[in-house]
Amino acid sequence: MKVISVNIGEKKRCNYKGKIIETGIFKFPVNQPIFLGMENVENDAVIDRNHHRGIEKAVYGYSQNHYAYWKELHPNLDWNYGMLGENLTISNLEETQILVGNTYKLGNALLEVTRPRTPCYKLEIRFETERIQKQFWDSTKCGIYFKVLQTGNVTVGDELILVHKAENSKTIAEVYETKKGK
Repeated sequence: MKVISVNIGEKKRCNYKGKIIETGIFKFPVNQPIFLGMENVENDAVIDRNHHRGIEKAVYGYSQNHYAYWKELHPNLDWNYGMLGENLTISNLEETQILVGNTYKLGNALLEVTRPRTPCYKLEIRFETERIQKQFWDSTKCGIYFKVLQTGNVTVGDELILVHKAENSKTIAEVYETKKGK
């Protein structure tokens, strides 16, 4: 598993169903390392801190491999890494194989897998359709939130190296399945 893209977003104002809201969902690749802090990624806009970021959701990773699936469903979008709101686009990141509690070395940071992402209405803004939330729920392509155990920089090409495998734990996909419909 290798970092394909590091992504940062700026605060953006959007019209959502007749209401002006602020969001940080519009993330784009950057050409320098990003710093993973204890509660968020430095210089990344996070508007709703109740649902995004904090110690258990400091960094959001998403699999590059899932992009083909979403591009097929939404071919008319202007695609870039970061489309799903992820800070890290990682090759071969597979929710059906990664256990909650696994610890990984990435760049000079140390990360622990905490939970899947659940979809929110801001994906509707990014994808320009209300269908995306149901499509997101209907897959196990949810991405992974990480806790930062050791802060540090991460850049394109860094490898996600397993340093501790959790025991008696569920996969991210299994946890995600239990959250559907709640």
